[in-house]
Amino acid sequence: MSDRIFVYGTLMRGFDHPMSKLLASGADFLGEASCQGRLYMIAHYPGLLHSTVGDDIVHGELFRMRDPARLLAVLDDYESIGPEHEQPTLYLREMLPVTLTDGSNVQAWTYIYNRPVNETARIKSGRFL
Repeated sequence: MSDRIFVYGTLMRGFDHPMSKLLASGADFLGEASCQGRLYMIAHYPGLLHSTVGDDIVHGELFRMRDPARLLAVLDDYESIGPEHEQPTLYLREMLPVTLTDGSNVQAWTYIYNRPVNETARIKSGRFL
């Protein structure tokens, strides 16, 4: 199981939210990072969708989790993943390539939005903050 997670919304360090605090206390910040994708404003939170268009980039942060199994179980529940949540689930957790600011690439877990989006709600900058 990978110990890296890429976050791009309310789990980032800039948020005063219990889940972002949980991530910060259970993982080490590795740096700012980005991935291929499109970002949409869903409600008060964003959703990432896959994209193959070269300039579709989502910006966020990369962390190394100290206890991935435990932390991912809590984050999965927060992101409404699992059989106990309404289907289709709000998000899916997937591995994807992430690029750090120094140009290095790593594989990391992230949450992909799993419902239809309104194209007018796209965050074209790829930055939630």
